[in-house]
This record gives sequence, C-alpha cells and structure tokens, in this order.
Amino acid sequence: METALSLFWIAVCAVVAPLLAGAVPRRLVPEVVLLLAFGVIIGPNVLGLAALTEGVEVLRELGLGMLFLMAGYEIELKELTGRGGRRAFITWLICFGLALGLVFVLGLTGLVSARSAVAIALTSTALGTILPILKDQGLMNSKFGMAVLNHGAVGELGPVVAMALLLGTRGSLATVAVLVIFGIAAVTLTIVSIRLRPGSRLHSLIASGSETTGQTHVRLVVLLLVGLGLLAVVFALDVVLGAFAAGFVLRRILPEGHESLEHKLEGLAFGLLIPIFFITSGMGIDPRAIAAQPFALVAFVVLILLVRGGPVFLASWLERDPPGGPRAFSVRDSLRIALYGATGLPIIVAVTSVAVSSGQMSDLHASLLVAAGAITVLTLPMTATLLAPDHSHPSAGEIEDGAKTAQASDHERP
Repeated sequence: METALSLFWIAVCAVVAPLLAGAVPRRLVPEVVLLLAFGVIIGPNVLGLAALTEGVEVLRELGLGMLFLMAGYEIELKELTGRGGRRAFITWLICFGLALGLVFVLGLTGLVSARSAVAIALTSTALGTILPILKDQGLMNSKFGMAVLNHGAVGELGPVVAMALLLGTRGSLATVAVLVIFGIAAVTLTIVSIRLRPGSRLHSLIASGSETTGQTHVRLVVLLLVGLGLLAVVFALDVVLGAFAAGFVLRRILPEGHESLEHKLEGLAFGLLIPIFFITSGMGIDPRAIAAQPFALVAFVVLILLVRGGPVFLASWLERDPPGGPRAFSVRDSLRIALYGATGLPIIVAVTSVAVSSGQMSDLHASLLVAAGAITVLTLPMTATLLAPDHSHPSAGEIEDGAKTAQASDHERP
C-alpha cells in the first residue's frame, strides 16, 4: 500500500511539473528544478506523502540509469576528438585540479567532508538539462552551441570517469586496470553489434519486431543498459558508469541516430523513469537542515561558479577562430558559455548518492550540494538566456558557418 501511494504522489508531481514549467514565459524555470522541489514537498521531511520503499528505489535506480544512458548517447566521439573537444577536455582538467585544491584547503578547516566527491560535483555540467534550451533557441548547429555542447559533454564524461577512479573501494591502479577491462568488454560488444550482418535472419527478426508489440529495439536497449550495469557491479564499479557506457555504445552502433528508437526511448526515459529519479532525489533533501546553513549553501554555489564557470569563461574568451585570428566569442558570449558550463545537477545528485551510500559524505552535505546544483539549474541558464541579445538566434548563415565548423572539426585528427 505504501509503495502504491508513494507512486501515486510521484506520478502527480511528474504531471504537474512540466505543465508549470511550460506556463513560465520562455521556460525560464527548468522542469528538473520543479521535480526536485515537488519531491521535497511530498517527501518525509515535509508532508510525508511518499516514501522511498523498495519498489520505488528500484524505479529510482532505473531512472538514474536511463538518465546517464541518454547522456552517453548524446556524446559525439568525433566532436570530442576535434579541436573544440580537446580544448574542453583540457579546461575540465583545469577545473578539476582547481576544485581539488580548494576542497583540500576547505577540508583542513573541517568545512568539507568527502573531498573527492565534492570536487567531482563542482566540475560537472548538466548536458541533458541545457540541450533542450539550446534546441528551443535554435543554437544547436551554431558555433556558440557547439562550444556549449563540447564543454557539456566533457563535463559529464570527466566526472563519471573520476567517480569510478576516486570513489571506488580499490586502489587507483587496480581501478584503472578494471576500467580498461570494462572498456574492452564494452568495445567488444560494440563491434559485435555493428557487425551484425544486415539481411541475416537475426537482423531481420530484430528489424521486423521493432514496430510491433515486440518493440525489439527498445528491449535490446534495456538489455544493454541492465547488462552493462550488471557488468559494472561485477567489477565493483558504480552503475552510473555502466549506464553511461551503454549510451556511448548505443551511439557507436547508431552513429547517424535512429529517429523512431530515439522517440521511444525519450518516452520511456523522460515520460516515466527520469522524473521518478529526480522526484525521489528531492525526497531526500531536508529543507530545514539547508535553511540552518544558508552561508554553506551560498558557498557551494560560489564554488561551482568559480571552479567550473571561471575556466570555461577564460577558455572561451581566449579562443581564436582560426588559430591566431580574431576572438571566436565576445565577452558576453563567453560569459553565457560559462554559465551553461557551470549548470550542474544530475552528476551532483549521482555523486552525492554514491558518496552517502558508501559512508563518505553526510546527508547534510549531500543536501547542500544538491540544493546548490538545483540553484545553478534554476538561475544560470535563465541568466544566460536573458544575456542573449535580441538577435542571438542564429541566422541561416550562422548555422551554415557552424555546420562548416563542425564538419571541419570532424575531419581533424586527434
């Protein structure tokens, strides 16, 4: 009965959140913030209408997996190995080094526990959150949009790998060895899937069942998600890494995308599982504990802006296109890219969940970090949108220039 009642209130929140988000002009309040807020309201710390029962927890884990599968699917390997991707990767390494240094100093004063987890959280970017914003503004194919996407992709990939290396129970060298084995298994799976001969009996059965009640494509994706998640557990890695790898493998199998499958996956992920994950994450936030430490909350927000936003701003402002030529971005656009880059929540929720479950982080620090991430999602994309000039929507020529830039980047060698 408790599980059924909890799912009812979660479903109510999942329906109301997008309606409210859509009612706000220019969609300035992201849906994910409302999902977290509703989770706080119905959770045990406020109204007590819903609880994290065993059944709800299973759905929460599936939601977390689908979130990172979709994130991994969005990453284009060619973009990451191009000039923009390499610049974004170097920028993230600077962010992470800066975060480790600052967190180490704060740790000496006793203000921060779980230093590695906090450092990872401070350097993340919510690519899945900012993608719809870029699409709505028509910026996906512009030079500005590609810069945001590069920083966003690395801002998700880097923290996921760092989680596996720094939050595991084994030593770093042993973790690297396990990651290599895990990577080989994922690559092998990719190669086998790609070489499934078109026209073969198995390929024909899969294709013929994809648009029937069999939904073979969707079921294979779920199998891929659960299978790599299980493999991650076998190797004592976090399931987030398995889910992210599943999305990465899926993109390699379908490099040109698959409109029908993507539509179905978005329905499953964003229609059911991912909202459950964010609502249940909100249920674990204690607003009274956060209200008792407002300065700590503000400090975490400032740290995110400093550690992640600062280097992204400098990297964008110093970029020249072509190399040695004029600046690629104005100060205003560099600031907007930095604001998008510092928008982080899903990774923060994931890394705090891992740190709390392993006993490395207190519930209070986790709540403060998640609340800080929610503030960045609420305020930073909104600020970046408001900073955009009236003519910020790219013209056909700008889109064409962006497409040419992307094509040139695709042909570069790492």
